Amino acid sequence: MADGTDGTGGADWSGWQAGWDRQQEWYMPDREERFRVMLDMVEAVVGPEARVLDLACGTGSITDRLLKRFPKATSTGVDLDPALLTIAQGYFEGESRARFVTADLTDPEWRAALPYDSFDAVLTATALHWLRLGPLATLYGQVGELVGEGGVFMNADRMKDPTTPRINAAERALRHAGMERARSEDGVLDWAQWWEVAAADEVLAAPTAERFALFGEHADGETPSLEWHASTLRAAGFTEARAVWSSPSDAMVLAVK
Repeated sequence: MADGTDGTGGADWSGWQAGWDRQQEWYMPDREERFRVMLDMVEAVVGPEARVLDLACGTGSITDRLLKRFPKATSTGVDLDPALLTIAQGYFEGESRARFVTADLTDPEWRAALPYDSFDAVLTATALHWLRLGPLATLYGQVGELVGEGGVFMNADRMKDPTTPRINAAERALRHAGMERARSEDGVLDWAQWWEVAAADEVLAAPTAERFALFGEHADGETPSLEWHASTLRAAGFTEARAVWSSPSDAMVLAVK
């Protein structure tokens, strides 16, 4: 994917998808494990023919794994990032089980862009940390209305525990040391470098410029604790909510309607 093409002059969407995955895995070496557990729980609770909403979908990483594992599942991806959606739409072109819509999750009317009023599962990973607590709680309430009875919501993301500062600092130091080793050995692109490559690409230059006009530089919102996520989801109408996966830095909360 050095020049973003497939050798015939067309965009190499598989290469862009793989490059995004590699960049994300540099930050999260256990990324595939969280996806596996997420899909395990989809199968366990709602079954392999689920209608899924891939929330803040980016390039469609969850959708990709969902459709490869469950031939009868369908996915709707929703995001606002024009560059990542361009990759998703190119990568999944011709795949009838996947569709993508553009919507701002902070817009009170964002659900109007969706093709369905309810979903068996709403899934998201490493995306909602850019929201502040108020908007995230509002979004959880909206998601609670989208998930059908017996359906699930899962969010895998950074979930900090403020009561363990020494553990947090030790984990962060070890994780960043590992990242630096990986960068020196493998030459993996970090977030900023990946976007520099996208901005120089003939196909992605315009949507990348649009993306930075919308969002500016990458900035985190807040990273509340697992307990905050679980209690907020219960307040949003889910009857059960708890962790189903965790690492020293991240966790995945599962909520059942």
